[in-house]
Amino acid sequence: MRRLLQSLPLACLLLVLWLVLNDSLSAGHLILGAAIALTLALLAPVLRPVRARLSHPLTALRLAGHVAADIARSNRDVGRIILRGPKAGTEPGFLDIQLRIRDPHGLATLACIITFTPGTVWAGHDPERNILTLHVLDLSDPQGLTRIIQDRYERPLMEIFE
Repeated sequence: MRRLLQSLPLACLLLVLWLVLNDSLSAGHLILGAAIALTLALLAPVLRPVRARLSHPLTALRLAGHVAADIARSNRDVGRIILRGPKAGTEPGFLDIQLRIRDPHGLATLACIITFTPGTVWAGHDPERNILTLHVLDLSDPQGLTRIIQDRYERPLMEIFE
């Protein structure tokens, strides 16, 4: 019974998503969506054996603020590059960054942050050497970008997840 109660928030979210995607509130969609949502919610813990622990919520809020500001700033910068055209003095390229974070949830969050930020794409990760490869639209300051990734994102993520 306890497992069922713990699964209800996820099941409710999945049911709402099902109904929105099907654009219908018919009884058939409600019943089918509820059955699928409950089944997936009960199976979800089996598919994710490592559980995440959020240990510093204030750090997480501060990180979210930094990420939102960086995404807005990056949107502006990428827009300027696009409006100026291909000969805007940009230097696209790949950048390897040595990471210290090892937690899979922290790495996944870092991947989302980097990919959500316009002008950067998570291109790969070598788990043995723990090296992140990024593709950057403007690689004119690789040391500055490395500092931003390590200090502004990785350090708080380590504090939150490790």
